[in-house]
This record gives sequence, structure tokens and C-alpha cells, in this order.
Amino acid sequence: MKAFDQPLNAKVLPRALLLELLLANDGQPLLVSRAVAAGALFDISANHLRVALARLSAQSLVQAAGRGAWVLGPAARELAHDVARWRGAAQRMRADNGQYVAVHCAHLGRGDRTQIRQRERALRMLGFAPLHRDLWLRPDNIEADVAAVRARLYTLGLESDALVCGCHDLDAATQVRVRQLWDASALDAGYRKTIDRLQAWQRQAPQLAIDRAARESFLLGSAAIRQLVYDPLLPASWVDAPLRSRFIAAVQDFDATGRALWQRLFDGLPTSQARTAAHARAA
Repeated sequence: MKAFDQPLNAKVLPRALLLELLLANDGQPLLVSRAVAAGALFDISANHLRVALARLSAQSLVQAAGRGAWVLGPAARELAHDVARWRGAAQRMRADNGQYVAVHCAHLGRGDRTQIRQRERALRMLGFAPLHRDLWLRPDNIEADVAAVRARLYTLGLESDALVCGCHDLDAATQVRVRQLWDASALDAGYRKTIDRLQAWQRQAPQLAIDRAARESFLLGSAAIRQLVYDPLLPASWVDAPLRSRFIAAVQDFDATGRALWQRLFDGLPTSQARTAAHARAA
């Protein structure tokens, strides 16, 4: 049996679906009618979507943008902007200088679990790994300089009193330990697996019904983008750099395919006038 002979069956939560749709909408309002149509593909009822919208609104993650339309709220815009940067992943990297960026967190405390999760999410989104529980490192090969990395960490939710600085002249034993914080072989295997999976699906996508194609492209694309968002972007000498470049290109190409499929799906929805007439005829 081929990998995609059967539809993908991952469960999607209403909250996650709404945020993904809003992120993909690039700042444009999302019509509730389109959200409801998307929810139907994942067996999510219109009522569950509306409840999720109300909760997201209460958290300032979404806000109304006119009748029956929503956009991302102020609490989600900065994170959304940063997540959207995955498309420029290749441009974020620069030549490795053999040094590191360090983040020291010991003085920040560990009593607030929500804050700890936010802190560690920010660190992992920028490819940091813990050398010790309160000392995180990554190679100094992304963004313009350490100051730019520091600013992005703060934007993502790292506490502003965290110590973020350059780190160099590590002893040989520590250098070996630091290199072992990331599994380069696993990263390479992940690149290869995702490339194969995305390209295999795209080859058979033209034979799929639009609703199935949209659903599967959402699931596969979301997973691939998340993989790229959390990729540590290690120096070229640490991983198979050409393979990583093909992975980034494959994700970008798949995203374009998925967006076109979803636009086809939405374009096929009846207009409000047509829905009113259909309801009248049914009555």
C-alpha cells in the first residue's frame, strides 16, 4: 500500500485549526464561513469553532474584524510574525564563527510553569539547547549578531532580565559536550523523510478530491512547517547543508501547493446569497 492510499487521520483541535488558518491568511480577515467549512473537514462542528473563537478572543489571541470575520489579536501578532519567518530560514543563517550565544536563566526562578514553558519555547524556537538546566547555548551563526538574537528571544517571550551574551574560548571537553546537544544525524534523517513524504503526496495530489487534498495538505504542511520553525539551523559543517536546503525548498513548495488547494476549496463555497436561496428552496 502506498503511503497516502488512505487519508491522514490526525486529530485537529478547534483552537489549533483557527490559529493555523489565521496565520496562513497573512493578516487578512478570516471569514467564519470559511472557518466552518475548514472545520467540517476535521469533524469540528460550527458550535465548537465559535466556542473556540470566544475563548481565543478572551485571551486577546483573536479579535473581530467586522461582521463574521476575525484576525489575529495583539497577543498573537508578534509570535505570528516570528513563526512566519520560516520562509526566510535560509537568509537567517550566516557563516559560523566558532563561537556561541549563551542564555543564563538561573536567577529567573522556576515557580511559574506557564512562564517556564514560554521561556523554553522561545529558546527552542531559536535552536538553543541546555548545557545545564539554566544555561542554554547555540552556535553564533543566525541573525545579524548577538543583539539581534537577544531581541528575538525577548519578543518570543524570554524574560527581559535573562542574560543573553556571546560565549567563546570553551575548553575542548566542553566543546565536545556542546556538539552533542544536537543530533545532527537525526536532523539529516528528518530532512530526508520530510522531503520524500511531501513530494510523494504532491505526485498523487491531482487524483484526490479537493476536500481530502485540502485536509491532508493542512496536516502535512503544518507538521513540515513546525519542523522548520524549530530547526536549530546549525552551521553548515555540522549537518548535510545541501540536504537542508532541499528540505527548506520542499516545505516552501508544499506550502504554495497547499495554499492553492485551500483557495480552490474556499472559492467553491456558495456565497451568502446562494446559501440563502438554497435554504429557501429547502424550506
